[in-house]
Amino acid sequence: MQNGYFQVVRTPGGYGLQIFQPKDGGEDVRLQEVMDYLDRQSIPYDSMSIKKAILAEEDAVCFLERKDCPEIEESCRIEVSEDNLQAIVRFYPASQTGKRATMDSVIKDLRFRNIVYGIQMSVLQDHFMSDGIYCTDLVVARGKEPRHGTDAYIKYYFNTDVHAQPTLKDDGTVDYFHLNMINPCKKGQLLAEVIPEDEGEYGTTVQGAKIRPRQVKKAHLEFGHNIEISEDRRRLTSLVDGHVSLVEGKVFVSDVYEVENVDLSTGNIDFEGSVQVNGNVSSNFVIRAGSNVIISGVVEGAYIEAGGNIIIARGMNGMAKGTLKAGGNIVAKFLENATASAGGYVSTESILHSNVIAATEIQVTGKRGFITGGHVRAGQKIEVKTLGAMLGAPTVVEVGVDPEKKAEYMKMQKEVSEIVKNIRSLQPILANFAEKKSKGVRFTPDQINYLRNTAASMETLNKSLEEKNRRMQELQLEFNPQERAMVQVRGEVYPGTTIIIGDSSMQVKSTYHYCRFERIDGDVKSTPL
Repeated sequence: MQNGYFQVVRTPGGYGLQIFQPKDGGEDVRLQEVMDYLDRQSIPYDSMSIKKAILAEEDAVCFLERKDCPEIEESCRIEVSEDNLQAIVRFYPASQTGKRATMDSVIKDLRFRNIVYGIQMSVLQDHFMSDGIYCTDLVVARGKEPRHGTDAYIKYYFNTDVHAQPTLKDDGTVDYFHLNMINPCKKGQLLAEVIPEDEGEYGTTVQGAKIRPRQVKKAHLEFGHNIEISEDRRRLTSLVDGHVSLVEGKVFVSDVYEVENVDLSTGNIDFEGSVQVNGNVSSNFVIRAGSNVIISGVVEGAYIEAGGNIIIARGMNGMAKGTLKAGGNIVAKFLENATASAGGYVSTESILHSNVIAATEIQVTGKRGFITGGHVRAGQKIEVKTLGAMLGAPTVVEVGVDPEKKAEYMKMQKEVSEIVKNIRSLQPILANFAEKKSKGVRFTPDQINYLRNTAASMETLNKSLEEKNRRMQELQLEFNPQERAMVQVRGEVYPGTTIIIGDSSMQVKSTYHYCRFERIDGDVKSTPL
């Protein structure tokens, strides 16, 4: 392939410009490039004649002037790319009476332009050892691009997904004995290590200037008790047998307190680490754990609180007093006559006459998969097979608002109502004192002291009312339903069910099948799955 080019040549009676057509798919001669060249040489021309010669199918000569052909030496134009990583030379042939340039002169020109790095001698040799490569961009110098490094990162040797779901069997039930959400660890086990940053390598411009690679980030390990860090502070290992978890970038290992049953033989349990119960938890007993609570049996009307997850393999019959409170997720075979609150999700096969709250999702799956009676609330989504009951047991499901914030709002409503009641009881007292004072009535020291105390109480109440009203306004702004908040039903929805999404609600008056309830144009509406 050869680009088209041009040359000033002798012609009968003067000199002209010969256009050499491209070969093997090369580029055509550029009219503007020809005119710029002739302007630099102060040679007069007719652009239309040149254009006609360029468009000709064969090599053609365009007459320029009735004078001797000027002696024009071979020349070149040097350009440097914007990133300073390439120097490009474009050669123009000498006139028929002129001389060729030399390789040394071109190198001298490059150095004059401060192009000193990555000179491509072979490219220059190809030009000067041949008849010349003209009107073609030749890369005669190449800089070195910087090799950008990579940030340091921490590699964890345990599952860090706090939203991991329980394992589902082929028949649709949950395998509560093989959960993938708890991470047991052994003493001496490697938990995490820092993979160091790669600084990368400097690059070089064709002018010889250094190009700094992008700055990379370092990483460091954060950890709690029961963990040892290596001398180079790059590796964490466990000092005990326990459970490992990652909370807000910090690695924790909790000891495990293991018992057969929680009953009169153990009493209540309050433990900083994790608690594992191989049997059952009897009614009226309390378990408080800083990390996870794992129960292989059934829970009766007990109170269980965990900073992490609560897992109950055989479910909970709360007897209208049992309570679960988890900072993480709650997984149980069933929840019956219980109160449950999770900072993450709730996963179970059935919920019966219970008050259940989850910050994210509630999944009621499995063969039965029903929610009947009670009040079930989730921040984002509720997924269930059967919702309500044929006999019309009042069932309320609610999504779209953070349950904790809504509970805070409801509590504040009651507090504000009580404050307003107290303010109204004090107003007549202060008004009575003010009226008597205007009539010149003199008060005893005890009356004055009572007045001061009443006025101070009024000021405190007004200040508290202002703060609570402000907080209620903030909460109201957050009560817009979360995007795609929904109740998804893979079976039936029975009459007697109330579905609330944000501040909109729907009373179900007829049976629905295989549908999704969403908030559309301000109303709760059903759409098919």
